[in-house]
Amino acid sequence: MVFSTPIFMFYFLVITLFVYYLVPRKLRNLVLLCASLWFYYWGEQEYVAIMFLSTFIDFTHGWLVERCKKNGNDKGARMAVASSIFFNLALLFFFKYWDFIAASLQSVGLTFMPVLGIHLPIGISFYTFQTMSYTIDVYRGDTRAQRNIINFGTFVTLFPQLIAGPIIKYKDLGDQIDEHTCNADKFASGVQIFMVGLGKKLLIANNVGMLWDSYKAMALSDLTVAGSWLGVLAFTFQIYFDFSGYSDMAVGLGRMLGFEFLPNFNYPYISKSITEFWRRWHISLSTWFREYLYIPLGGNRCSKPRWMFNLLVVWAATGIWHGASWNYLLWGLYFFVLLMLEKFFLLKVLDKAPALVGHIYTMFFVLVSWAIFALEDFSHLTGYLKVMFGLGGVPLVNDNLGYYFTSYLPILAMAALASTPLGVTVYRKLPQWAARCLCTVLVVAGLVICTAYLVDGTYNPFLYFRF
Repeated sequence: MVFSTPIFMFYFLVITLFVYYLVPRKLRNLVLLCASLWFYYWGEQEYVAIMFLSTFIDFTHGWLVERCKKNGNDKGARMAVASSIFFNLALLFFFKYWDFIAASLQSVGLTFMPVLGIHLPIGISFYTFQTMSYTIDVYRGDTRAQRNIINFGTFVTLFPQLIAGPIIKYKDLGDQIDEHTCNADKFASGVQIFMVGLGKKLLIANNVGMLWDSYKAMALSDLTVAGSWLGVLAFTFQIYFDFSGYSDMAVGLGRMLGFEFLPNFNYPYISKSITEFWRRWHISLSTWFREYLYIPLGGNRCSKPRWMFNLLVVWAATGIWHGASWNYLLWGLYFFVLLMLEKFFLLKVLDKAPALVGHIYTMFFVLVSWAIFALEDFSHLTGYLKVMFGLGGVPLVNDNLGYYFTSYLPILAMAALASTPLGVTVYRKLPQWAARCLCTVLVVAGLVICTAYLVDGTYNPFLYFRF
């Protein structure tokens, strides 16, 4: 079950909210746990058992870590943390990477690992990272171990962010899990944020996604230089509005239930460098890798070669986290190279250059990165990149380009505008009464339009099934 479906919005969510606020406060986490397990079971069925197993393992490991620490048994605590990490990574490896590695080995004649045809559980990369960070934080003393398995299960399975993030750390949510309240203003703001996310997904991401699908499906011989860039531009908008839309919906749903989640995106396409881009894009993932991989490896408090190695490991992990395919690893290493260049000299140049230069530079390399990200087949990827850079006598334009450009120009212009904080800036300058009236009108109109899209639309992809 995903958020952008009628069954979620008009059945699951309505029933869940009704029961949640009907029962006494002390039973609300139990309601959330049951609802979240049903939400996951709807899409994964037997894989819901993984949620039970993951919850039980990390709940008991967190308790064991804290007990060992209190008894002065640091070795036992470290062993418990290592056991938890091993379990979570083994779970992730088996379901996400076993078949990928097996197929890669078989392609070079090594057959000792069979391809099992394993179905990837939706959201496994998100919830394994969340539970893995829990025991680490208990060991570090950043949070106390949760004694109530219902409350801990609520944290693990919380449906607003279960399948597409943001990645929530227990130390940021633990107190809210134990005690969360919601008033009318908070609930209303949650509805507003949810509708913003739903509009991003249905009205922008899905529409520009159809343009990308058209170019992705074209034979390389039918592509042009300008057309290939137009296609990648469409995917650039699609992945941003799809992913940030789901993150906004998660934040909005959290507020409706009394929780506060940190924002996951901060207008990344206005960045003036790749470094800034990654401070604004998928913030929860960047923060997770910094806290639980980069800093434990030594961060930048080490020799320059070691520091470069630390960054290499982080960006290789960032790439492969996104999917079990070589193009994702290449995508991560691509950003590693760019960030190294910026840290050594490019940032100094960009700081002295006009802001427009930084924007153009950043978006150029971001667009190229999304071509690498979107095309898993290496032969198609290399061919598409050759077309983008005009290699092999590829024409600049053709008749198809004019058709696609004029047909999608309004939605592309809307996407470009919505990628900036201009709308929010104007809204915040309005008088309070005008802002409230406008917000009400937009929420109602958005609900009507989005419902029409949900009922009549057949194109509603879920980009994060592989995560």
